[in-house]
Amino acid sequence: MDSEHWKEHVVELVYWRDLQRTGICFGASLFLLLSLSACSIVSVLAYISLALLSVTISFRIYKGIVQAVQKSEDGHPFKMYLEQDIAISSDVVHKYSELALGRFNTAVKELRRLFLVEDLVDSLKFAVLMWILTYIGALFNGLTLIIIAHVAVFTWPVVYEKHQVQIDHYYGLVNNQVKDVIAKIKAKIPGAKPKSE
Repeated sequence: MDSEHWKEHVVELVYWRDLQRTGICFGASLFLLLSLSACSIVSVLAYISLALLSVTISFRIYKGIVQAVQKSEDGHPFKMYLEQDIAISSDVVHKYSELALGRFNTAVKELRRLFLVEDLVDSLKFAVLMWILTYIGALFNGLTLIIIAHVAVFTWPVVYEKHQVQIDHYYGLVNNQVKDVIAKIKAKIPGAKPKSE
């Protein structure tokens, strides 16, 4: 599956184009995250594996009994899945590792730029963001933030699609106010250079 096809599937999921598929994906992943908040990852993986094994073993025994009663030669009920090739090709691994390495290098360069104060205003903005994150970290743990982000990914696109005009209007107002404040701060900071456009 190429990346464009994969992106289309993700968009269909988060915009709830197929209610059944999105509902199953959202519900299962939210259940997994909530389970991880209550139990350790080892317990959650063990319980999920036991539940899956219970279903597959029960189905295998049921099909075996049905085949014995009907004296049919249908074979293994999961034969189609057992014969599928699920190996990941080295080309796919190479492609995504190159992509991940490129993003990692970009992030390291950006962090170096921020921590070594190449641009004073950008470093100050980063410091304010880190200061805000200390308060967020005091209120929520990492898993809670992941759960909130997960719910937002499945709700925000639909809300934005339905109320795009109003959201864009208020976003524009806030964005203009922030730009004005940043411009005033830049004007008062000695040594802050305007970015070349």
